[in-house]
Amino acid sequence: MKPETVVIPLRKIHETAVIHPNARIGKDVEIGPYAVIGENVLIDDGTQIGAHVVVDGWSKIGKDCVVYPGASIGAEPQDLKFRGEKSYVYIGDNTTIREFATVNRATGEGQETRVGANCLLMSYTHVAHNCILGSHVIMSSGAMLAGHVIVEDRAVIGGQSGVHQFVKIGRNSMVGGGSKVVQDIPPFVIVDGHPAKVCGLNNVGISRAGVSEIARRNLKKAYKILYRSGLSLAQAIAVMEQDLESCEEVEHLLRFLRNAERGICRGRKEQAE
Repeated sequence: MKPETVVIPLRKIHETAVIHPNARIGKDVEIGPYAVIGENVLIDDGTQIGAHVVVDGWSKIGKDCVVYPGASIGAEPQDLKFRGEKSYVYIGDNTTIREFATVNRATGEGQETRVGANCLLMSYTHVAHNCILGSHVIMSSGAMLAGHVIVEDRAVIGGQSGVHQFVKIGRNSMVGGGSKVVQDIPPFVIVDGHPAKVCGLNNVGISRAGVSEIARRNLKKAYKILYRSGLSLAQAIAVMEQDLESCEEVEHLLRFLRNAERGICRGRKEQAE
């Protein structure tokens, strides 16, 4: 009778990884060579941490994330106001963070930096202190967010772009590569340039998001009122409230515009239809 075969599972935590005994590591987590995991870190089930990754501070990484070699999550903010207070980083489920990306924890006691679910932060991207990213956000290689930036769901930020602190980037918008963003970007538009200017609706992104045909027609009308009518922002909002059919997308756009504290990116002169 042949002896029973014993299958020994491969170790998922490399022997050279440095993991604080108080760190909380979920099921089926993989941690690569020379990774460093700090005392107050929580890594949820199924997440993969690559070689030489550092996760520090009060950081929580959700389920089934992938963090590629050299990334840094939860390091102290690059902010002269920071005084060592307890602050947080949260990374949502199914998010991918590529090589040498950095996500810093917040400035301010109890404050947070948050990256939503299903995001992709490509190589060398930077998410500064107190930034809040929604879900399905894509940051292309080298894109950088200054402190307190808010990025809504399904926004795409092109490579080598720089976003000024406290700017808000609306959902389903797109920032062209190499842009300098100093004012809020309304939802559903494309911006490009130095400084960034609006150059059209993000029709591809809107279509991929499953926005209805009725809502798309209303957004096109809203765009013309906002960028082709010559009206001030307040006047354009008033006209849109009167002339457009009510739908979730238009209501979201109006809420965003009413709360644009830094002003919005304006359009290019003599834009083509």
